[in-house]
Amino acid sequence: MKDEDIVKGGCVCGRVRYEIAGPLLNADHCHCSLCRRQHGAVFATYADFKPSNFNWVSGGDCVKVYELASGAGWCFCRECGSSLAASDKGLITSVTLGTVDGDPGIKPEAHIYVGSKAGWYEITDTLPQHEMRDESD
Repeated sequence: MKDEDIVKGGCVCGRVRYEIAGPLLNADHCHCSLCRRQHGAVFATYADFKPSNFNWVSGGDCVKVYELASGAGWCFCRECGSSLAASDKGLITSVTLGTVDGDPGIKPEAHIYVGSKAGWYEITDTLPQHEMRDESD
């Protein structure tokens, strides 16, 4: 695999770095109340990948995972608080696009969980809007 095929990123303080050896898939803006609270923003933007392609390059010991009873969770740097990735039953399954170095090679394709979006925010772009996430992707 060529170095340009590897997606790299990390946290604000630089302690945590990751690499993804493969393409990012299914990028979307999540409007669920949990992502909004976790990010402190109107939505969170994630892209999926094959979990076996993910690697914490440095600072893995600084990564804290907040996990729900369902097994879904969020990974963040315990030093600076940067939201880095999402997990499912212990596997890192998606990355926050804002933490990727440079162009991630993908753009958000949809808004998901719009039924619980912030009432004060109006979606004004032309991306498709879904009440849930289409798991068939």
